Amino acid sequence: MTEPPSMPAAHVFTHEAMHTTFALHICENDEAIARGMAQECFQQLDFLESRLSRFIDGSDVSCINHMQAGETLYISQACHECLLIALDAYMQTGGLFDITLGRRIEHRKSSSQQPQPSLFGKLIIHPDVPAVTCEEPGREIDLGGIGKGFALDHLQQILIDWGAEGALLTAGASSLLAFGPESWPVDLSGDFHSSRILLKNESLSASGTNIQGNHIIHPGGDEAMPQVPSSRVWVTSPTAALAETWSTALMLIDPEQVPNFIAGSKTIRSVYIDRKGEILNIQT
Repeated sequence: MTEPPSMPAAHVFTHEAMHTTFALHICENDEAIARGMAQECFQQLDFLESRLSRFIDGSDVSCINHMQAGETLYISQACHECLLIALDAYMQTGGLFDITLGRRIEHRKSSSQQPQPSLFGKLIIHPDVPAVTCEEPGREIDLGGIGKGFALDHLQQILIDWGAEGALLTAGASSLLAFGPESWPVDLSGDFHSSRILLKNESLSASGTNIQGNHIIHPGGDEAMPQVPSSRVWVTSPTAALAETWSTALMLIDPEQVPNFIAGSKTIRSVYIDRKGEILNIQT
């Protein structure tokens, strides 16, 4: 019997941010150097949270959510980059990935029995200048998972600049990024079964209803989809931000329609769906 692959030797550092625990598994012989890498990563992580979190007063996202009609706000390069990635994801997923559903997300999390808040308002993200214009107030940005994925992508670049041999970076259990020559074993835990995959030079994101309940919001409202068709979806992609956008969007697609929906996509490598007690693997 073949022995299951073990985790590569690495120094592990953790940090609390964005309402989760980030962990860096850094492959580096010198622990002091690895600690220096982690320190810079965590400083960058705190900065990104201060710009991207809707719950921090004075953050870029918080300020955007309080804009009035006709106002233009200049934001950090980091927030602007994340918003442009989210805007591209909105177009690539046919509108299923939408970061402007903050009001409805809060409504769902509050378990309110009142009707969903209506969607109105319009924000314009300037493509070449780090700025946002509010044409009509009403939309509220909640970056959620894409913010965590975006942060992991930035941490990877910091480690590469330091000359790190490789690493596994995680934001909680739902967003992972691996780079370098080593393969990292990762378990996909479904309702009744689990499957182990090897992650190498790619990212993995998981979305589901197991932990946070049915918090996935369809842009069309509950009338468009009163219940999500899958309990959990995993997506592997070249970047953590892309993996996050697709795992969220594919929670809103019937599993039988997923192959056609992602056909030709260059930003998805594999999709795993937990449905009816079985983890299905869909290759692009």
